[in-house]
Amino acid sequence: MSVKLGFIGLGLMGKPMSTNLIKAGYKVTVWNRTSTHMQPLVEIGAQTAASPSEVASNSDITITIVSDSLDVEEVILGQNGVIYGAKPGSVVVDMSTISPTVTTKIASTLKESLIHMIDAPVSGGDTGAKGGTLSIMAGGDKEIFDRCLPIMNVMGSTVTYCGSNGMGQITKLVNQIVGLGTLAAMCEGLIFAAKSGADPEAVLNALSGGAANSWMVENQGAKIFERDFRPGFMVDLAQKDLRLVQEYASEINLPLITTPIVSQIYRTVQRLGGGRDGIQSYVKGLETLSGIKVNK
Repeated sequence: MSVKLGFIGLGLMGKPMSTNLIKAGYKVTVWNRTSTHMQPLVEIGAQTAASPSEVASNSDITITIVSDSLDVEEVILGQNGVIYGAKPGSVVVDMSTISPTVTTKIASTLKESLIHMIDAPVSGGDTGAKGGTLSIMAGGDKEIFDRCLPIMNVMGSTVTYCGSNGMGQITKLVNQIVGLGTLAAMCEGLIFAAKSGADPEAVLNALSGGAANSWMVENQGAKIFERDFRPGFMVDLAQKDLRLVQEYASEINLPLITTPIVSQIYRTVQRLGGGRDGIQSYVKGLETLSGIKVNK
């Protein structure tokens, strides 16, 4: 395909996302801070670069997906960053989940160099990344979004245009409030069932057929019963997202009730050594507090 892509960040999400782009026929240049992560992509056809700047110099559209706001600022605006290699008229698509305020700042700085930006955070975990079924929430100029849409459709099955720069990040933070809050409620319900002598698995089956059903019930409930705490999305990253929610709520002077409580339970999980476990390990925090374990 004629559009040349760059991909920066080859972690749990970035590796399968870039793999899907290569398999779809795109020419992709990759960079990762830990260089060994690039080799599996090279084996299926990717080119490598020595820096984010070099990635951008070889790309029409440069995609970034790294951990936090400071990491995005570093790879885009820092020394040897994307901004120093990107051509005027090219596009940066940041698929990380970061501060909406930082996103709009980066977009403004790139615009001064005639570089476009789309913020396009994702939801769906590593399963969605591997299957190309992510939900992608995009903010930026609509014409630039439309230019990038075919590429996003390779990585996601639901791609939503959310408005101007920063609105993709706002939408993703809403997703985290609702999604992690739903997971927290499910875990609390299963603890309640176990403490009351009910069969939590029967309760979960009932939930899946009623109004309380959700993606979390369908995808995380069984993992809890199997004591499978492998990460599709890590606790540490969930905590980062919840921090971003609370920081932005403070910026706009908005009181939040549920999100800070969910964050505190995840902090308990982190204290138990579960920071790199999957988000379903929220139940471990409740088990510790209640003295009740949800068993299969």
